[in-house]
Amino acid sequence: MNSQLVLDIRHALADNANPDKAEGMRAYMKSEMPFRGVQKPARRKVVNAFLRTNSFCEKSAWQDFVLDLWRKAEFREERYVALDIVGAPTYLAYRTPDVLPMLEEFVVTGAWWDYVDEVATHRLRELLERYPDELTPAMRSWSLNENMWKRRSSIICQINRKDETDLSLLFDCIDPNLSHPDFFIRKGIGWALRSLAWTDLPTVEDYVARNRDRISKLSAREALKNAAKIRDSA
Repeated sequence: MNSQLVLDIRHALADNANPDKAEGMRAYMKSEMPFRGVQKPARRKVVNAFLRTNSFCEKSAWQDFVLDLWRKAEFREERYVALDIVGAPTYLAYRTPDVLPMLEEFVVTGAWWDYVDEVATHRLRELLERYPDELTPAMRSWSLNENMWKRRSSIICQINRKDETDLSLLFDCIDPNLSHPDFFIRKGIGWALRSLAWTDLPTVEDYVARNRDRISKLSAREALKNAAKIRDSA
């Protein structure tokens, strides 16, 4: 059954393909996997149509399908659809801590910011909010992992949590990565701190100042990017 459903997704994406957009999308994403040129509004229609006509009454069937679609993807949009279906409101009850290995697979095998940021700032954040006892130690562990994308995920998984941000977790994930040389780690640190600054600028400024000998210029610049605007709006 999964094979047919995967084919259904592929056919729907093919029907919405825009070859004139495909190569530009691939170039922008620096992707080895080709694009069909299906932009987000059209992809959303494909996903919504699929969800209206297909349902997974068992969690295992839902998980098997999205993993099948992810692993067998021939075009990048197929993986985007897999992530869309994982995050569909219909399947909120299926998104529990035991799906973390699946999300980890998306992060590790996706290994690029478009996939990783979607998983981290939506799916990991949601799990952290709903199941903090399970996700908090997992994110601390990810922050020390040899895989750079798992580190980035742990750093940015609280983006837009605002006043609900677990500061202890955030800084525990950032601290061991302050001197990391990778651009995406440094950018992620700046992004996470910049997000927090909108609700707690003093904490961010203090953190950057205390760590000025370790934090990269990129991270510090991104963290304080909106400081003047925040003060002016206070």
